[in-house]
Amino acid sequence: MQQPSAIVIGAGIVGLATARALAIKGYRVKVFERSSKAIGASIRNFGMVWPIGQPNGKLYDRALRSRSIWKELCERGNIWHEAAGSLHLAYHTDEKKVLEELYEIFKKERPVAFLSSDAVLQKTEAVVAKGLCGALYSNTELIVDPRQAIETLPALLAECYKIEFFWNKCVSYISDGFAYVGNDEEYEADLVFICSGADFETLYPEVYAAWPITKCKLQMMRLATQPQDWRIGPALCGGLSLIHYKSFLEAPSLLQLKERYANTMADYLDWGIHVMVAQNGLGELTIGDSHEYGLTHDPFDRETINQLILSYLKQFAQFKSWQLQQSWNGIYAKHTDGETEIFFSPEPGVYVINALGGAGMTLSFGLAEELVSGL
Repeated sequence: MQQPSAIVIGAGIVGLATARALAIKGYRVKVFERSSKAIGASIRNFGMVWPIGQPNGKLYDRALRSRSIWKELCERGNIWHEAAGSLHLAYHTDEKKVLEELYEIFKKERPVAFLSSDAVLQKTEAVVAKGLCGALYSNTELIVDPRQAIETLPALLAECYKIEFFWNKCVSYISDGFAYVGNDEEYEADLVFICSGADFETLYPEVYAAWPITKCKLQMMRLATQPQDWRIGPALCGGLSLIHYKSFLEAPSLLQLKERYANTMADYLDWGIHVMVAQNGLGELTIGDSHEYGLTHDPFDRETINQLILSYLKQFAQFKSWQLQQSWNGIYAKHTDGETEIFFSPEPGVYVINALGGAGMTLSFGLAEELVSGL
């Protein structure tokens, strides 16, 4: 029996996860990437594998599965990673109340703890002590450096699963089981998976336009390597993160907290800002971020947004160095109707995986396994 074949378009995290899942299922896989390496949303993020942000049930289980795959691949490929965990910090009584409520909800199924201010300060030197009321600690969060990881994974997947990668190859159209590159290259496969938002948009523009999709632009920054190998420990989150993640919607007091933010921090809500920080293996600190929605975005960063992020960060975090190294923005696709991803077939043998809503690092590996196993 001939080995089945598959083509994956896009070498970002969704494409890499899909290629791996197909190879494990027994497919001979080719991956096509229009650039010399992935340069989109997959490398423009915190590098956080973030189960704490996913609601209980399918999505939380998917995040944990993704985390285990990340850990396995990082260990096999000698890719830097850290099981850092996370701290959601409270500096107001209403934030503390929400975190205590979440602890009571989460402790039944998740490895979490509500920490006193003293316990927080024993866990990390990077937290501002003044006004600290406590924090919710979770040990499931894994940190990678997305730039290093996404660039390194293709060689590892090629070695471990015999996946072939074709760089600087833009698929111009798909027809009858063939993917066409330019005018003179054609590649045949039993299945084709489109795992890049840009390729979905250009290969099937009418189908794309019919889906309830928007795009989110986020702004982020990176601070230079901290001196003397100083580490912050867990990833840190301010109170604004509590109104960002779906898993926190279960807290009964969350609505009142959001109302206070709307009355006192309207500019932050207007730009969709919540503030987090993670540290990579080089000691650099990645901080952000904002959320602007729409189909077309200004390509330039807004300095006012960066200053809002830094101002809020300094209320709960303290570092050895605040030297700004880089600022950038990224764009990802997101459903407007609350769905967590797009998966459908625009024509026989062709599948689109898209719009993971900014949770690609956290969900892609688990999602790809589910989708491929269900074919």
